[in-house]
Amino acid sequence: MAPQQTGSRKRKAPALQEAAAGSSSQGSAGVDGDGPLPPKKPRRPAVQRSLVNYLKGREVGARGRAGFPGFDSELRGFAVQKLPELLRERELPLGTLNKVFASQWLSARQVVCGTKCNTLFVVDVQSGHITRIPLMRDRGPPPARAQPGCGIHDIQLNPSKTLLATGGENPNSLAVYQLPTLDPLCLGDRRGHKDWIFAIAWMSDTVAVSGSRDGTLALWKIDPDVFQGSIAWHNDSGFPVYAHIRPWDVENIPRASTNPSNRKVRALAFSAKNQELGAVSLDGYFHLWKARNTLSRLLSIRLPYCRENVCLTYCDEVSLYAVGSQSHVSFLDPRQRQQKIRPLCSREGGTGVRSLSFYEHIITVGTGQGSLLFYDVRAQKFLEARAEASLYPSLRHVGRKLKLTCGRGWLNHDDLWVNYFGGIDELPNALYTHCYNWPEMKLFVAGGPLPSGLHGNYAGLWS
Repeated sequence: MAPQQTGSRKRKAPALQEAAAGSSSQGSAGVDGDGPLPPKKPRRPAVQRSLVNYLKGREVGARGRAGFPGFDSELRGFAVQKLPELLRERELPLGTLNKVFASQWLSARQVVCGTKCNTLFVVDVQSGHITRIPLMRDRGPPPARAQPGCGIHDIQLNPSKTLLATGGENPNSLAVYQLPTLDPLCLGDRRGHKDWIFAIAWMSDTVAVSGSRDGTLALWKIDPDVFQGSIAWHNDSGFPVYAHIRPWDVENIPRASTNPSNRKVRALAFSAKNQELGAVSLDGYFHLWKARNTLSRLLSIRLPYCRENVCLTYCDEVSLYAVGSQSHVSFLDPRQRQQKIRPLCSREGGTGVRSLSFYEHIITVGTGQGSLLFYDVRAQKFLEARAEASLYPSLRHVGRKLKLTCGRGWLNHDDLWVNYFGGIDELPNALYTHCYNWPEMKLFVAGGPLPSGLHGNYAGLWS
C-alpha cells in the first residue's frame, strides 16, 4: 500500500505545483471550488524611468511606448534652457548671394532661404550644396514702381508643411509652392498689394495673410485640389504652369495721428489658440485682428519703443507677443491693460533686434551685431554662461550673459566698402533670420552686413 500512495502523490505533484503557482500568481483570485484555474495575466515589463533609457529609446525609434507623464515636457524645458550654451558653429558658404532675410527648415538637412537679391534657394546643411528655386512671374507687365533688389523678406510653411508661401519675382506678389517638391502652385498677383510684401502668416493649412509696405493686409485662400483641377500643370515647353489668384479680403492698417504716412506692415504673428493675428507697423503700433473668412481689427496699441520695429513672434505657452525694435524687445499680452513683463534691452549698441523666436519660455534674439541672446521670460533674465574654471572661486565669472557670436561670413570688397568703411575687413553681420530644428537640436542662423549698401552674406549651422 505504501508504494501505491507514493506513486499517487508523485502523479498529483505536478497538478499541485501548477495550482500553487496559479494561486500565488493570481493573488486573491484563486481557485473557485473545483473549477478550472483562470488564465494567467501576462506580466508587464518593468518600466525603466531614467533619462538614459528614455533617450536611448528615442534614439533607436522605439514605437508603441507610452511616454512618461510630464517627462517629455520637463525634458523639453530642460533642453531649451541648456542647449544654447552647448551649441557650436559651422559656417556655410553661400557664394556671392546678398543678405539672407528669411529661412525655414524643410527636413533634417535642408533649409529654404530667401535673400535681398531676390533669390530663393535650398541649402543642404550637411553637404553645403545649394539649389536655386525658380521664382513665379506675374501674368501682366511689371508694375511701374517695381524696384529691383528689394528681395524676399519672409518664408512661411503651413501647419501641415505641405505648402510654402513667400514672395514672387515681383516682390508685391504672394507665391505658394507645394512641398516637398517645391512645384509652383499659385501666385497672388491680381488685385493684391501695390508694394513689397514684408511678412506672411498662415491661419490654417489653406488660409494665409500677407502684410505689405503699402499698409495693407491681404487674406488669401489656397486650395491645392481646386488649382490642380483647373489648370494644365505644364505648357508645351515643359515648364510648370501655376494659377493666378486674388485675395479674398484686403484691410488697411489704420493711420496714426503721429506718423500717418508710415503705416508699413513690417511683421506678422498668428495665435492659433485665440485665432488672432498680430501685426506691427513702422509707425510704432501693434494691431490685433480676428482672423476668420475676413479680417476684423480688435485693437491697436502704441508700442513703448517705436524705432525700427521689424520683427514679431508669439508664444502660446505664455500667451505673449514679443516685438523687436532698435534696442529693445517689448512683451505684449493684449488682454492685460498693464503688461506684467518689462521690456528687455538688447545692449547691442542700438543696432537693433533683427530676428526673434519663442520656444517654451525662452526667446532667442538675433541682433544687428552678429550675436544671439537668450532670454527666460519666466525668470525675466538672460540665460547665463557657465562659470569659467579657475583655481580661485572668487575670480570665476558668474552671472555673465550668454552670447553666441557668429562668424565673419562673406563681404564684397567693392568701392562703397573702400570709400565709406575704410576697408574694414571685419564688419559684424546682422542676423536677419534664425530657425530651430528641435528634434535634431540644431539652429540655422543667417543674415549679412547691416548697412544697406554693403553686399555680403552669412549662414551658419549651430549644433
